[in-house]
Amino acid sequence: MRLLVLGGGGREHAIVWKLAQSPKVTSILCAPGNAGISREPKTLCVPVDLKSIDDIVRVAIASSPDLTIVGPEQPLTLGVVDEFERRGWRVFGPSKRAARLESSKVFAKEFMDRHHIPTAHYAICTSTKDVEDALPLFTPPIVIKADGLAAGKGVVIVQTREEAAHTAEEMLSGRMLSGAGARVLLEEFLEGDELSFLCLSDGKHVAPLAPAQDHKRIGEGDTGANTGGMGAYSTDEMLDPAMREWILNHIARPVIEGMEQEGMPFAGILYCGLMITARGPMVLEFNARLVDPEPQPILMRLDSDLLDAFEATIEKRVDSLQMKWKTDAALGVVMASGGYPEAFESGKAISGLEAADALPGVKVFHAGTAERDGTVETSGGRVLCVTALGRNLRAAYERAYEGVTKINFEGVYFRRDIGRKTLS
Repeated sequence: MRLLVLGGGGREHAIVWKLAQSPKVTSILCAPGNAGISREPKTLCVPVDLKSIDDIVRVAIASSPDLTIVGPEQPLTLGVVDEFERRGWRVFGPSKRAARLESSKVFAKEFMDRHHIPTAHYAICTSTKDVEDALPLFTPPIVIKADGLAAGKGVVIVQTREEAAHTAEEMLSGRMLSGAGARVLLEEFLEGDELSFLCLSDGKHVAPLAPAQDHKRIGEGDTGANTGGMGAYSTDEMLDPAMREWILNHIARPVIEGMEQEGMPFAGILYCGLMITARGPMVLEFNARLVDPEPQPILMRLDSDLLDAFEATIEKRVDSLQMKWKTDAALGVVMASGGYPEAFESGKAISGLEAADALPGVKVFHAGTAERDGTVETSGGRVLCVTALGRNLRAAYERAYEGVTKINFEGVYFRRDIGRKTLS
């Protein structure tokens, strides 16, 4: 089969890496891809404007794929799946309407209310007067969320009501996050352990993936600004069977059933960002795709054909899908450009990639990289995710950080505590 993968980050590198292992795959075109993706077997990268459905269609016409996999959120929210299906092309991902679970936090909150899905208390604000009226209902710390897509940076946790009012006003005015903050949510701060619960859905049935935990804050000890994710890990021990069934029955399945009832069936990967609180699991957010960097450790643990999973979703037979998982743990460490998630410089030469990839059980997934004159350089905020398998979490931790020590580029930054809280 000829495949087209849309996107060029760490998520897409993990997807391409896993798909290339399928005996059914003859070639993969990744648009736009990155320096690491271009070096994977069976794979070629081509430029594309992911903000333009017309340009994506142009690439698809030129390559005639048997199946297209949509990685990032932007093409989903533009309606690329709808356009491909209108043309009779096979495509993996949810429709534009179904992707509203991610593209609008207000829609997601109101949907959860309608379908009795556990989540934090909240208030929807479209003006500073709304914020002023709602603030007395919340006890700091308070979570401020932009309604729209903000590349993982639309959530701010503040410690005072004054700070909450200022942050919300910055979002509403457009000075922060541009149009993503035209509406904001004030939300109850939830305490507990975060869990990334992902599942495949064909619009009716649900099949869970391996669980994972992300580390979103830039600083060690989960301090500082939110980011797209600074590392993640996955083990069997982080979610016992009883809790997995509870989440399936009270969160994942009600979401899929509710979306079908409302006339926008969700087919693709549903990401449920959860907080395991004293009141039980509560939904922090939904995503309509694999989110970065969880796919790197999750797909390292997948012991069956990823293409089979994608095809089962499209062909409405997820209920008969049998995915196999390694018992090993996996852990990934993001290496970022200095200054991220604020302003950062690109074009820094990266050394040591081959040495890290040569370590047993280690895979370096590229995110913000490009190749110029044979040299791999930084081209984004999150540059690499050094991911490792190990017989347990400690072994995976040690292997991943051994890989990190082999790699260097000017201004490199990474957290040294990914997974350490669980280890301790």
